[in-house]
Amino acid sequence: MKGTVAILCSAALSIAILSGCSTTKVSYGDASEVETVTADFGSTDLQQIATSMVESLLSFPPMVEITSQRRPVIFVDRIRNKTTEHIDTESITDTITTRLLRSGKFRFVDMSKVEAVRKQLEFQHGSGMVNPETAVRTGRQIGAEYMLYGNLSSIVKKKGGTKDVYYKFTLKLMNLENGLIEWSDEKEIRKTRKRSLFGL
Repeated sequence: MKGTVAILCSAALSIAILSGCSTTKVSYGDASEVETVTADFGSTDLQQIATSMVESLLSFPPMVEITSQRRPVIFVDRIRNKTTEHIDTESITDTITTRLLRSGKFRFVDMSKVEAVRKQLEFQHGSGMVNPETAVRTGRQIGAEYMLYGNLSSIVKKKGGTKDVYYKFTLKLMNLENGLIEWSDEKEIRKTRKRSLFGL
């Protein structure tokens, strides 16, 4: 009995020592480095899509002409995720919006914050807590001229240890005054994952 207890105590002590010796290492990597962990949608795909769409829109002749004279106002509608994956499409539009804004060619209105703005204006004008001389004047919001919207879809094929994923991202720019599509483009991405016989 004493021998069994001694063995158990020794095993527990060994586990504790090994646990205490194990370390977790965290390191930084290049955010623009190609991601090849899985065949699922990843950071490299997001960057490729954003770069392709922004370059296409900025170089489109009618847009070049319009933006040479003024900065059109755009609002971005949410990108529809038509894939079977859980993909943060808002992150894609955020990157595209940021790059277009930093180009100095466009201005944006954030429709996702309209309710928050409305509440703030009501507070400033109806609460009696804000000096009327410093309250923001209402009815002066700038209306968007264009709407940017799109879809992300995918086709997934599997055979044996091979998985093939095809992504297609489509983006369109609509003129809100007349409903015309002023610009549209798409980016295609194909990724293949092959699993070894040993599952590595």
